[in-house]
Amino acid sequence: MSSPSEAVDRRLLRTWGLPDPGDSKKSRGRVIVVGGSRRSPGAALLAGEATLRVGAGRLALVVPDPLVGPLGPALPEAALLSLPPRAGEPLQADVEEELSEADAVLLGPGFDDAYGTRATLLSVAAARRGPLVLDAFGIGVLPTVDRALLPRHLVLNANLEEAAILLGRDVSTNTPDDLVEVAQQYDAVVHCYGIVAAADGRSWRVPPGAAGLGTSGSGDVLAGAITGFLARGLDPIRAAVWGSWAHARAGDRLTDRVGVGFLARDIPSELTRAIVDVDR
Repeated sequence: MSSPSEAVDRRLLRTWGLPDPGDSKKSRGRVIVVGGSRRSPGAALLAGEATLRVGAGRLALVVPDPLVGPLGPALPEAALLSLPPRAGEPLQADVEEELSEADAVLLGPGFDDAYGTRATLLSVAAARRGPLVLDAFGIGVLPTVDRALLPRHLVLNANLEEAAILLGRDVSTNTPDDLVEVAQQYDAVVHCYGIVAAADGRSWRVPPGAAGLGTSGSGDVLAGAITGFLARGLDPIRAAVWGSWAHARAGDRLTDRVGVGFLARDIPSELTRAIVDVDR
């Protein structure tokens, strides 16, 4: 049985702090978001904007080619690159170069095909050894992938259903034990419903955000926030805790102002204000 989770509050986050932003975008980290599909084209956009809203400096979206044109005007701050037209085909040279130079990569938001996601995950892992965050279908295919092929620093942003797939049984968040087991099994940092668990048995519990966060696309924003903090130079545990906390507080701020019914696209801009709130 693992030890009780450490409670996360503003005092702890102030103690941890954040890396100095420096004087240019290059000093705040480079992020790649790999995802999107015809059915869910906006997921990669939501995650990508969230990485910038928590302070990452540069962003590229790697998405199916038909999405490149539409997503460009929707997020002009991002570079747009194309995935291969068919799953399993090699990544283009410019994509491999971007992946090799990124400070953090997020894979999964908006993917809707298990075979294609697995093939893309293996291609992305072969192109880089730096920190990798998996979300949605990226987590669902993980049990079929040799852990040794993935980067050493791995963060899993799972919901309860995805965590159950990883563990092979139902998962409870009443205690951190199940999530610590997932972390140990996959040698990863795991975030699920406000609990961040590490393979060494430690865990942290973030106070839940408002009910309005239960909206389509909210999880994509959360995954992006974690990835953005990782790109800024936080270690995987602190990136997951900071991302979870900022996402929850952004939901609280929106609920206080507009009530339940806000959209996932409203959350990213509140992430920046939630971070500022830590010092108040």
